[in-house]
Amino acid sequence: MKIVACNSNRPLAEAVAASCGIPLTNASVRRFADMEVFVEIHENVRGEDVFVVQSTSYPANDNLMELLITLDALKRGSARRITAVIPYFGYARQDRKSGPRTPISAKLVANLITAAGANRVLTMDLHAAQIQGFFDIPVDNLFAAPLFSRDIQDRMQGRELMVVSPDVGGVVRARAIAARLGVDLAIIDKRRPRAGVSEVMNVIGEVEGRHCLLVDDIVDSGGTLCNAAEALLKNGAQSVGVYVTHGVFSGGAVARIGAAPIEMMTVTDSIQATEAVRVSRNIRQLTIAPLLAEAMKRISEESSVSSLFN
Repeated sequence: MKIVACNSNRPLAEAVAASCGIPLTNASVRRFADMEVFVEIHENVRGEDVFVVQSTSYPANDNLMELLITLDALKRGSARRITAVIPYFGYARQDRKSGPRTPISAKLVANLITAAGANRVLTMDLHAAQIQGFFDIPVDNLFAAPLFSRDIQDRMQGRELMVVSPDVGGVVRARAIAARLGVDLAIIDKRRPRAGVSEVMNVIGEVEGRHCLLVDDIVDSGGTLCNAAEALLKNGAQSVGVYVTHGVFSGGAVARIGAAPIEMMTVTDSIQATEAVRVSRNIRQLTIAPLLAEAMKRISEESSVSSLFN
């Protein structure tokens, strides 16, 4: 197998390669003067099982084009099988028509990745599980739940915990972690008056005296999680921690979270941390490199990926 790294999250790609025990494939992904993307693979890939590591995070369109052009370069280099490893799948929130004459961009991106030459996709905690069905090629959707569960058990032994979903849509994700930990589940009931604005309405569940852990797949502006933390404390929670798979952190999210009553927010390194995230007082990162590496080795060896989560 060979691993090719694009530019969105090179530290993660290097860590994955180290976990696999192989060097990154020698390749260059650069820009022309007019910002067109140019990709050149400097090693022979004919007949190889190639994995391209690239999150389609900010700047989403640039990183998506890097991925597509790299896939095309590998296809034209006669790679035997090409797997697009997309730790954070951008455009996943556009998974349905939200109104008249609006796109389903997640389906469009799936078509582009397939047309560019990917034979399969490896991703993590898709915003909507049905996006797997947008692809006509195999998709392995990894889960951060086992990683989060182990970290919670290591860090919070002896505390009376409660896992909390910040909205009704995230109940399945939160319930999976609650079941692994053997603790109760609560739900934040909220309505969203307009895009980007969330208003907490009610806490469903008895959180008084508990150490609450909010669980979500994406933190973007941070408004929902900050409002949820305040609501939980008003309802008698002793403390509030947060576990999120993908740290998008747009706008003033890091400052907003730093000022919020959140003891600690834990995110994975599916998206490369900015300097603001690295120096934040209450944001920390867990690496997913060993998990990705193990999944990639299993794909290459044609063994079970789903058994990783049993």
